[in-house]
Amino acid sequence: MDTIASLFSFITTPVSWVIVQFHSMYGAIFGPDTGWAWGLSIVSLVVLIRICLIPLFVKQIKSTRNMQALQPKMKAIQERYKSDKQRQSEEMMKLYKETGTNPLSSCLPILAQSPFFFALYRVLSSIANGQTIGVINEDLLASARQAHIFGAPLAAKFTDSAEKVASLGASLTDVRVVTAIMIVMMSASQFFTQRQLMMKNVDLSVKTPYMQQQKMLMYIFPLIFAGMGINFPVGVLVYWLTTNVWTMGQQMYVINQNPTPGSKAQDAYLQRLLKSVTHSGEVKGRRRKNIVKVIVAKGSDRNENERRFFVGLSKAGFAAQADGTVIKGDTIAAEAEGGAAAKRQQPKRQTKAQRQSSGAQQPVAKDSEGDSEQAADEATTSLEKKPQGSATTEAKGEAQGDKPQRGSRASSGGSRQGKSGQGQRKGQQRPKHPSSKK
Repeated sequence: MDTIASLFSFITTPVSWVIVQFHSMYGAIFGPDTGWAWGLSIVSLVVLIRICLIPLFVKQIKSTRNMQALQPKMKAIQERYKSDKQRQSEEMMKLYKETGTNPLSSCLPILAQSPFFFALYRVLSSIANGQTIGVINEDLLASARQAHIFGAPLAAKFTDSAEKVASLGASLTDVRVVTAIMIVMMSASQFFTQRQLMMKNVDLSVKTPYMQQQKMLMYIFPLIFAGMGINFPVGVLVYWLTTNVWTMGQQMYVINQNPTPGSKAQDAYLQRLLKSVTHSGEVKGRRRKNIVKVIVAKGSDRNENERRFFVGLSKAGFAAQADGTVIKGDTIAAEAEGGAAAKRQQPKRQTKAQRQSSGAQQPVAKDSEGDSEQAADEATTSLEKKPQGSATTEAKGEAQGDKPQRGSRASSGGSRQGKSGQGQRKGQQRPKHPSSKK
């Protein structure tokens, strides 16, 4: 660790200067030799560094989301060119270039913090060894060696011997108890930060190996930090715990206010937005309007959470606009005015028997009572028996296309068994073929 810290010796002077400036401010309140003055100086150093790294944190969020969205395409490239590693790398770089994604952007905040972390480690190690470093002179060195946090010196480690801890004016038990508690808190904060990212802010509709890797890191990183923590001075543990808590809070804010599309956090955010719109009748805030605007522009590409949000707006009587605002729905507005007509209802589909019965009843319903009696009389007259020898009447009926029924032929004596001398069927007969027998 000392060898790595020596690589960043060029930044130890700026780091020590920042700590001294904060110490002079907190020393006037709590006393220059107290652990509160030196401990809060380290915490303030972390806050200052993390504020400067906010732009990199924003890039990290965008890069992480782009990487999650590109996982299906990356997997397809790997399957297609699995036998050609060079072509696979070329296609990957082409995909990154087209989408503007940098795989290293997700590591930028950690890489940017590394010089300050190792510089602080070198400063605290020099204090533990009684050596001046940067702008820390003899007086400040003596003050820092006397500072304790809950009985543990800032420069003490979990692995230090009892003699070295005694030289710093503390007991080995106090040092190990304090460092063990801080290591557990540091690992727990790291685990919770990664867990809330995986459980709430990941698109659950896409199952990729990237998600499995993140789940493994969620359990591996805390163990790695716990193993490294026993070799860190108390002051460095304060630095690491503070930056973990900052990261956890910063990520919680991002998840609640700008969640990843398709994640559980987005569903919760859109439900809160729907409740706000229903209560106030408008979309409040420019950021919320931009989110609604983006969802409207997606069209048919909306995910399940976004479609559920639009359904909720429709049920509440609102319609989202392209500029991110909402207006009252046409149906709700018409009902509110009280002058709108009721919605047209489609008639129920009838069966074939119902249609036939209704069709048979319509002519009867339209006729008057006199017409119905006349139609009944005509029907009765038409069913009366006709004379057997009335050929003219039968010919007239056949010319009009009426087909004689079997019952009428039987009653008029026109059946084959009871024919009266004519011996032929009614109507025109087809001539016989010459070859047939007479």
